This record gives sequence, structure tokens and C-alpha cells, in this order.
Amino acid sequence: MKYCDFNGCGTKINRGTYCEEHKRSRKSMLQKRKKRNIYHHENKQFYNSKQWKDIRSFVYQRERGCCQKCKRFVFGKQAHVHHVIPVKEDPTLRLEPNNLMLLCPKCHTEEENKEKGKVFPSYFEKR
Repeated sequence: MKYCDFNGCGTKINRGTYCEEHKRSRKSMLQKRKKRNIYHHENKQFYNSKQWKDIRSFVYQRERGCCQKCKRFVFGKQAHVHHVIPVKEDPTLRLEPNNLMLLCPKCHTEEENKEKGKVFPSYFEKR
């Protein structure tokens, strides 16, 4: 017998890692996997390619790290490179520098949802 590995749990178990109370259900694991797949779309291979990383770096340097809409300095994962004409509409423009713009996360969300009319600015407000 051993103790459940959940932090602070004193329940003894015969086998496995967690007691019945702390064991993950199959349903919750599938839901978590489904949420993770939201970010793994059909263009994942393209966004991991050397060509994309090179052009992304070029756009960042061209704009000197500043969002093209609000002019705020962005760095690392906060620097989003946006396709003006989406890859789904015209795949030939996916590496065209004139089709790419550097945006902060807030401006990128607004730009992505401009046509849909679904922008949630309160999400980005500081509390």
C-alpha cells in the first residue's frame, strides 16, 4: 500500500497513482484534449516551418517590435504576426511580407474578429 500522490491527500491505495477522489475521469481527459486541439489546426506544420519563422522574424524587425495599430512595443509570444488576407483564402500569400502585419494580442483579436463583429474588449482591460 502507498499514499495517493495528490498533494496533501492521506488516502492509502493498493495500486495506481491517485485515490478514487483524485483520479482523473476519462471524460475530463477527453475534454482537456479537445480544448488543446483548438490550437492545433491544419496549418500547424506551416507555422512550425523555417520559412515561416524567418518571415516572422523579418516582419518583427521591419516593424521594430511595435504593433502596427496601437504602436505598443511587443516581444516574444506577445508579438503576433497577422495575415491580412487569411491563408485559407489565398495560400499563395502566406509568406508574402506585404500580407503580414505585426500586432499585439489585443489588436490581433480585434483584427481577426473585425468582419465577424465579435470583439470582446473587456477581456483585455486591466483589473
